[in-house]
Amino acid sequence: MGFLLFLVILVAAWQSCYWIGVDLLGLWKPYAMPSPVGVAQSFLQLCEDGELFQATANSLLRGISGYVIAVIIGVALGLLINRSRYLQKNLKPLVLGIQTLPSVCWVPFSILWFGLSTQAILFVVVMGAAFSIAISVDNAIKNVQPIYTKAALTLGATKKQLYLHVILPACLPELVTGMKQGWSFAWRALMAGEVMTTSIGLGQTLIMGRDLADINQVMLVMLVIVLVGIIIDKCIFSVAEQRILKKRGLTGGN
Repeated sequence: MGFLLFLVILVAAWQSCYWIGVDLLGLWKPYAMPSPVGVAQSFLQLCEDGELFQATANSLLRGISGYVIAVIIGVALGLLINRSRYLQKNLKPLVLGIQTLPSVCWVPFSILWFGLSTQAILFVVVMGAAFSIAISVDNAIKNVQPIYTKAALTLGATKKQLYLHVILPACLPELVTGMKQGWSFAWRALMAGEVMTTSIGLGQTLIMGRDLADINQVMLVMLVIVLVGIIIDKCIFSVAEQRILKKRGLTGGN
């Protein structure tokens, strides 16, 4: 209830700023300042022809597909780095450096290699998230208390048993956090890929709003992007974190 009240106050303050700045004082042009009423009108307009739902569905499908591929690559790369001192010393700094690249830097490569296609968008998503996941996997394993592995090896655990029954459960909370961060990178990279292509998606809808000088449509798409990110986090990653913490007795049942 408190959160809903906060949103109502926020929207009311936003609309008031629009009325004062645009209608009363003329500080901004109507086409340069979005308003809640204008955003609502854009929402209804895009919903009537189904464009918003189609764009959101397409973006979600691409984002999840690219994220799954990034998880597979990132986990494999993270395990390789963790198990090899040579790769830890030489490859990890390179991975850290590549991770600092903005996702938009991969767009020219994707277009040249794959053209204006879905594969090009997936490539940007994978490159934007895989290296972050690899770093998270390596750090999560390294932060496991050495006493756990020593005790398991003393009891005769094999390498497979060590990873499945000791290291994985011990690093799971940090691993989930890394996966959540990887999703945020993937979702942002998806938008960078979509705005450079002609495929229907939230990114392309955002660019269409810019081309039409429709600031309300631009704002609407931005809000949808944020909302989808929040829903994914609350429904998947936060639930997984809470279950892990509850199972380990680190949080209450509420």
